[in-house]
Order: sequence, then structure tokens, then C-alpha cells
Amino acid sequence: MEKLLREPTGGSLGKEFYQKLARSFNYSSGRAGKPIIKWTEIESWFQTRLQDSPQVPSSELMVPKCKEGETMQHPSELEFEARSSKDGAWYDVEAFLAHRFLSTGEAEVHVRFVGFGADEDEWINIKTSVRQRSIPLESTECSNLKMGDPVLCFQERRDQAIYYDAHIVEIQRRMHDIRGCRCLILIRYDHDNSEERVRLRRLCRRSRS
Repeated sequence: MEKLLREPTGGSLGKEFYQKLARSFNYSSGRAGKPIIKWTEIESWFQTRLQDSPQVPSSELMVPKCKEGETMQHPSELEFEARSSKDGAWYDVEAFLAHRFLSTGEAEVHVRFVGFGADEDEWINIKTSVRQRSIPLESTECSNLKMGDPVLCFQERRDQAIYYDAHIVEIQRRMHDIRGCRCLILIRYDHDNSEERVRLRRLCRRSRS
């Protein structure tokens, strides 16, 4: 019986990995109308980062930080977030440590999350659980929101504060003041269908995987 998983290679990532990653981003609805990302551009970016970071092991591909709200289109500016299989929440990616392919042909990357140690590293499906980092919505953007829009919502609970995918159910539009947007937005979380009314400051515009 064919081995389910092929172990990560010890060298650089291969052409197939870069092609799968490029297709994943180019086919996502969040990139509609944006320039096509070539797999060679992604390969060049990864290799450049390795060369520029000699203190990082060759198996560890670091993703640089950028300013909040920055528009990310070129591979040299790409940042990523990944969905944890442990709680279904999305976390910023600090590093891609390795890659492998399942017998189905699907690609996975070994991810280290920002702010977490090696014991929290996970294997993540590229197609379904890795995407460009979501961008916080500005107060001026509330007029562009409509029911059904996908968002990433900062969920605050007594024992946790993490980001979950959600959809907008209803918008109570209100006059803005010096504090910014005062609209109340009813969202429904994708992972458990629970609903909550939130302010715009807790929402991010997401790139759907």
C-alpha cells in the first residue's frame, strides 16, 4: 500500500510546490481582478528570503512583517495566515518550515505561528487553510459592506481572544463621530453558526482560500 505521506525533502522546495501555491492564490476569490502571480515569482521570493537570512536554517522559510493595512500583491510583499486544525481559528504565519504532498496530490506546509513555539507547529493544507493575511477594515469602508460579505472577526471571550471566519448577516448603519464608525454589524461565525453584534474595528477584509 502506497505510503500516505511523503516526507519533506531536505533541500529547497520544488517546482510543483511553487505551482500549487501559485494556483491556490490565483484561484481564490479574494484575488479577483488582481494580477496573476507566477510560480517563478514565488520561488524567487522564497529563495531570496533564504539568502538574505543566513542565520535561519535552510529548512525554515521566514515570512517578514509589514505594516498593518498594507496592500499585498507582489510575492516580495506577501504575508500569510493559516487556520489551525486545533480550534479552527486563523493565526499569522511566522515561518514555513517544510512541505510535503499527500497521496491525493494535495500539498501541505509545516507552519510556525507568530507568537507560538515549536510545540504548536502544525501541518496545514495549502489550498483550504493558507491564504494572504487579512487586512483590518478602515472606518471609511463600512459603506462598502453588505449582507453576506465574508470577514475575519476578532472574537473576544473570557478565556480567549482569537480570529474566526464569519459572514455579515445584518448592518445597522449609524452616523460616524470622532471615534470613527459607530455602525453595529451582526455577524455569524462559520465554525459554529453563533451570532454576535460587533463594531467595524473588530473586522478584517479576508482573502478567501
